[in-house]
Amino acid sequence: MLNKKSVDDINVKGKRVLVRCDFNVPLQEGKITDENRLVAALPTIKKLIGDGGKVILCSHLGKPKGEPKPELSLAPVAVRLAELLGQPVKFAADANVVGENAKAAVAAMKDGDVVLLENTRYRAEETKNVDSFSEDLASLCDVFVNDAFGTAHRAHCSNVGVTKYVDTAVVGYLMQKEIDFLGNAVDNPERPFVAILGGSKVSSKISVINNLLDKVDTLIIGGGMAYTFMKALGEEVGNSLLEADYLDYAKEMMEKAEKKGVKLLIPVDTVVAKDFSNDVPYKTVGRGQIEAGWQGLDIGEKTCELYADAIKSAKTVVWNGPMGVFEFSNFAKGTIAVAKALADIDATTIIGGGDSAAAVNILGFGDKMTHISTGGGASLEFLEGKELPGVAAANDK
Repeated sequence: MLNKKSVDDINVKGKRVLVRCDFNVPLQEGKITDENRLVAALPTIKKLIGDGGKVILCSHLGKPKGEPKPELSLAPVAVRLAELLGQPVKFAADANVVGENAKAAVAAMKDGDVVLLENTRYRAEETKNVDSFSEDLASLCDVFVNDAFGTAHRAHCSNVGVTKYVDTAVVGYLMQKEIDFLGNAVDNPERPFVAILGGSKVSSKISVINNLLDKVDTLIIGGGMAYTFMKALGEEVGNSLLEADYLDYAKEMMEKAEKKGVKLLIPVDTVVAKDFSNDVPYKTVGRGQIEAGWQGLDIGEKTCELYADAIKSAKTVVWNGPMGVFEFSNFAKGTIAVAKALADIDATTIIGGGDSAAAVNILGFGDKMTHISTGGGASLEFLEGKELPGVAAANDK
């Protein structure tokens, strides 16, 4: 079990608190087009303001690659945050992030004030975790709070390096939730425990499959990666996505499942088309009946029923990756069926970031899930059983 100190375990009254948030929001012409990440950060920020801390926020935005790019400035975030918090947010517009503006703004802070620093990736040192920038950041604060799960799998100055130079480093509410669900629920699940893995590539989910086979009762495979499993069983997959280098691996995983007594489900029917497009004729074919020239773009109806049935009795479910090409409406039915099945059960349902999170939200099932992870890559590494640098850097209880 991961047991980290959180914002509830400390008293920040009168202290300078540096909070690493995830304000990596989409911008169009300086306007924020999706503010979910800002809203998600509010509980931690409000808690620290309420406790009388001097709250200094930092985040990256996009990939400025170590130089100031005006279109990737966090200035619009400061404006919107002030509206959401109902109080001023002073923006420290330093191209070097910790510069004269930042130092002056922090020096002038009263308890409960909020300052936002410029995009941490304006500094080339950030992604290389160079000590000098970590020290600069630490010089502004007495306490560090990490609430950015999306970058927890990367060791950067603003989430890991800075902790070397502060005595107190804790996690915020968002990080705590990710640790509770993705870390601890997977390690100590209420059973039956079902994992659903989709998406296009087996190669990106290798360690996840391997790790989950040691933990789950049932493993469901869908999406493009299913065809590598079918081919490993000697079935024809036509022009479907196939990773020929991973056929042996797929075989090994099926053998491992059998040894462990884990049910491993792969599609029993497939929706196929001749081209990768929404506007082409399509049909459903049974197991092993994909003809040359056709490609699988979704799981078929019988598979939807089989998977929904396997989910019904579950008490813990983790889902990562869509069942088909869900951005094409004709091939979104499998993903919708799985989302519906999860929405209907009384269980802990955990959606592991990325495309599955997008799918669940687009389909309107977001509020029916116990937890939707905010980090794609980070959630995958958590499911692989890896230690995440951003989590490890926080003080233990």
